Amino acid sequence: MHRPSILRTLVCLVVLGSTASMLAAPPGPVDWVNPLIGTASGKIGYGGTMPFVTPPFGMTDWTPQTRQNKISVVSYNYDDKTISGFIGTHQPAIWMGDYGYVTLMPEIGDLKTTPDERKLPFTHADEIAHPDFYSVRMDAGGGKQIRSEMTATERCSYMRFTFPANTPSRILIEASRAGHAGSVHVDAANHEITGYNPDRMDAHLGPAALKNFKGYFVVQFRQAFQKANTYGMDDAQASHARGAYAGFAPSTGKQVIELRVGTSFISIEQARENLKKEIPEWNFEAVRQALRDKWQAKLDRIGLQGASDEERGTVYTAAYHALLYPRIFSEYGRYYSAFDDTVHQGESYTAYSIWDTFRAENSLLTLLAPERVDGMITALLQNYREGGWMPKWPNPGYTNIMIGTHADSLVAEAIRKGFHGFDRDLAWKAVYKDAMTPPDGDTTRRWADREPHTPYEARGGLTYYKELGYIPTDKTAEASSRTLEDSYDDWCVAQVAKALGKEKDYQFFLHRSLNDRHLYNPADGLMRGKTSDGKWAAADAGWTEGTAWVYTWAPLHDEAGILELMGGDAAYNAKLDQHFAGGHNVHSNEPSHHYGYLYDFSGEPWKTQAKVREIALAEYAGQPVGLDGDDDCGQMSAWYLFTAFGIYPVNPASGDYMIGSPMFSRMSLRLANGKQFTVIADHNSSANVYIQSATLNGKPLTKPVIRYEDIMAGSTLHFVMGPETSHWAANWRAQAIQ
Repeated sequence: MHRPSILRTLVCLVVLGSTASMLAAPPGPVDWVNPLIGTASGKIGYGGTMPFVTPPFGMTDWTPQTRQNKISVVSYNYDDKTISGFIGTHQPAIWMGDYGYVTLMPEIGDLKTTPDERKLPFTHADEIAHPDFYSVRMDAGGGKQIRSEMTATERCSYMRFTFPANTPSRILIEASRAGHAGSVHVDAANHEITGYNPDRMDAHLGPAALKNFKGYFVVQFRQAFQKANTYGMDDAQASHARGAYAGFAPSTGKQVIELRVGTSFISIEQARENLKKEIPEWNFEAVRQALRDKWQAKLDRIGLQGASDEERGTVYTAAYHALLYPRIFSEYGRYYSAFDDTVHQGESYTAYSIWDTFRAENSLLTLLAPERVDGMITALLQNYREGGWMPKWPNPGYTNIMIGTHADSLVAEAIRKGFHGFDRDLAWKAVYKDAMTPPDGDTTRRWADREPHTPYEARGGLTYYKELGYIPTDKTAEASSRTLEDSYDDWCVAQVAKALGKEKDYQFFLHRSLNDRHLYNPADGLMRGKTSDGKWAAADAGWTEGTAWVYTWAPLHDEAGILELMGGDAAYNAKLDQHFAGGHNVHSNEPSHHYGYLYDFSGEPWKTQAKVREIALAEYAGQPVGLDGDDDCGQMSAWYLFTAFGIYPVNPASGDYMIGSPMFSRMSLRLANGKQFTVIADHNSSANVYIQSATLNGKPLTKPVIRYEDIMAGSTLHFVMGPETSHWAANWRAQAIQ
């Protein structure tokens, strides 16, 4: 299915009754976004995405609910045929849980409270999905239809439901599901239903019991109720879902019920205040236009020429996905902290999938949303102050998912790129603790993946890492991967120390960042785990979601060192050839994301040029099934965007961007400093993937790398492409850490 053209989009809007004011809006990049990309399973894979209506980094996302979400299941799946609600969700990824959510559903006929009872059939032909607007017609039976429309603000939603004539209508509000003691209250005099949901689906993963956690909501109706009541509230054990409904008298014509929903993690009063600030008037079109303008302002910074309609949709949808996370978690100067269960003054963010996003997503945000970076780093440092550590995967508190302390990379990258709006001394204390303080019970726990009710994991096995120079597979789970990723984090801590003038610490951590080399096994030319007695472990021992093939090149900071260990260019390239030929490169999972770019380090950049084009073609498309692997809070999408530009941050904290093969004839990025970074690729095509020559600002570029400063200066990177390999940049080599 190709992404519809702008003309077809506008026609669809007319058919489905969009307003004249929206039709008058000039087309732009937002029109190319297809939020359904990644929502279906098929030949490419399954992206686990949802068609969110929300602004960039919105606190609450709004989506139709075709299935009950939980850990490993998201609310919307393209292959489903029915809708059971419209949910304000905070679930950031398929393998994470939701928390503090609220669900609404229009109904006619008898009261139906369970998802199976209330679900209604729909078809994709009756569905419109845009970042600023979602609409669907559902079959309510007996030849009757209910139309549902949604738009949103940062913390709120505006919904509009159109019911058939001469039919009593009802809006159901589900505050919480079975087993969770949520609460709901009806205030008919003020046309308002309020409540809260205390559910945190992944509460078992973190160390903290959050007694004060609740997701609060306020639902305000434009029309007066004919009848309203609660349900499930008399069940003390909460074995039934708890919620409320508002009923409305029938109308001789189609009846339109409008409502607005405010959400908060502070209080019902704050949810009401959020509504007052964000949706002060009953004007659906104005709210939608404001949301459209926010997306347009961001997406319009990316210029694109030489792309097909489908490719254009893939590019701008990737940007949409990348601009969703991390999400804002503060409410006009205050925020609830899931790290000490208290409300604080300040700005906060959550949903950092850092093990995934430190690789490219965070680097993209430094270019596409630099105004957010200081606040995002500050939020991590606040988490450190409130809970004792920077988190690795807050949702919204500690979850102990994945390995390493890659917040160290985010801090190092922000400092390397000159961001100053956070406390650098506090940042040093946070990264130093990550690197030097083992977690509680470090030598008595295995730190198994998603082990429930453990203390914060930090760098599990750090005790052994400090003593032996590696983490032994017989003592700590995922030890081999941990050793390699901790080595990279040590390099990042070294960079923070250097920037702050801590020369002794810089040298210490720089030297310790070479611990990755302790796992190199010359017998098979791959990394391999070791046991506590210094012996080689089994080849498959100690890896995280991968194998030795996936992790051998994992030390992002030490590719030149790995090349030396392997015996030079020829051996390094031959091993990479084996990696790809053997099917070891699993792009749907993040440890493989930089592998296509590694030939840049070893004198065969033309192989990088062909490989990254091949991966992009195989793993991405402008279709519901157009994303392989969970998008992981924008990381999959960020990889595609960088690759489309022809660059990629193999070591994100270094400020270096390795050269790949630009996918289009011209791409540009309008920077926050008013300048523009431009990539031009003459003679570009699906066959002309090889760089014949390159210039940077008119001067010959003879190495396959540019720097952050080159981008921020508003440079022009100009390539001449061709169908044959060339020896452009074949003589460049990176310096190994000594």
